[in-house]
Amino acid sequence: MSRVTGAPLLAAAGASCAAAACFVSVKPSGLSAPASPALHLRGATNNNSAGLAGETSTGGIFAVTAAAMASGVACRATAAAAKKKAGVKNVHGKEIPWNLFSPKAPYTGKVVKNQSHPQTLTQPTGDANWETTHVTFDHGGNVPYIEGQSIGVISPGPDKDGKSPARIRLYSIASSAVGDDETSKTVSLCVKRVVEVDGEHSNREVGEDKPDKAGTAYPANKVYRGVCSNFICDLTVGDDVLITGPTGAEMLLPEDPESNIIMLATGTGIAPMRSYLRLLFNDAAGANSDGTRKFKGLAWLFLGVPYSKSLLYVDEHDDYTKKYPDQFRCDYAVSREQKNAAGQKMYIQTRMAEFADELWELMVDEKTHVYMCGLKGMEQGMEEVFGPIAESKGLVWKDYSKAMKKADRYHVEVY
Repeated sequence: MSRVTGAPLLAAAGASCAAAACFVSVKPSGLSAPASPALHLRGATNNNSAGLAGETSTGGIFAVTAAAMASGVACRATAAAAKKKAGVKNVHGKEIPWNLFSPKAPYTGKVVKNQSHPQTLTQPTGDANWETTHVTFDHGGNVPYIEGQSIGVISPGPDKDGKSPARIRLYSIASSAVGDDETSKTVSLCVKRVVEVDGEHSNREVGEDKPDKAGTAYPANKVYRGVCSNFICDLTVGDDVLITGPTGAEMLLPEDPESNIIMLATGTGIAPMRSYLRLLFNDAAGANSDGTRKFKGLAWLFLGVPYSKSLLYVDEHDDYTKKYPDQFRCDYAVSREQKNAAGQKMYIQTRMAEFADELWELMVDEKTHVYMCGLKGMEQGMEEVFGPIAESKGLVWKDYSKAMKKADRYHVEVY
């Protein structure tokens, strides 16, 4: 890739003579290779600059004008030759994969069997939208991504507007960069099947709803089924799927291996958190040569779901807790089954309130990052839990959380 930075410089003397030149810095770089020393083409306007500026005499002025014109041509030519390479984005000085595939030119992946999990992760709860799936696509190494990013999926449709294919839908990636199989050739999603019965909207009239892959159907009702979520949940091994991306820079992990990570997720908001945890505690990519983990901080997960049958990746969390008890903690909030001592339903903020002082001490540590993914109500919940503590310290929670965000320590992806 070539990055181009430019700034116009004005070379002028007298009332009627001016010339513009251009400074160009070209830095070739790749996804991981360090940039080579910059090549500079510079127009100068002071007596101390070599070659271009000359003396501030009439002859020098015309020399500046001619040289500046030539430099301008060179600048444009160099800029044209130094267009940014598609497929990467610079985030905090690090280049990450970015929109390698677009809705107009997607990548065709293929559904493969996941060796870690069955496709359906949850059990029936009595709710229409009880099912959450874990689906894996083979991308052949052509769609690289990093933890915390998303990909788009284009379903055949038709969508609610009758368009085919349907509009792209973005999903947070639930696998680490190397994939669940650690080949760097697969990507996994955690997707909830959207089903609403006799709600405000419907795309199936009475008698039209047919059993989905999980066997659920509501033929006696008007039903709305999310177009893309049902497409993904109904996929089978060998099916093709159109993928776009990757994209997203809000939820990236910190570079410091001694960082602490507080993760708040509701339902499928667990996806980016799982991608982090796979890297931190499971993958060979996150291990040192002696087998110890590169990550040295604390990772603390809070997951909120309505039913215990809706909990996700519990086996993995139990494994991390057993192997790394000093580095991984996990607390669940099951809102329709659990209550706190005051008889309140157990939402994420209710569970966090039980550890409020300990969490606050972590958050004031500049090495701590907070990641939030899922329902928007979590933001208000954070204020409910930490507002009083902040006030007791002479702080305002909203201002403090904004300061954390400005310091790139507060990462939010809610809906």
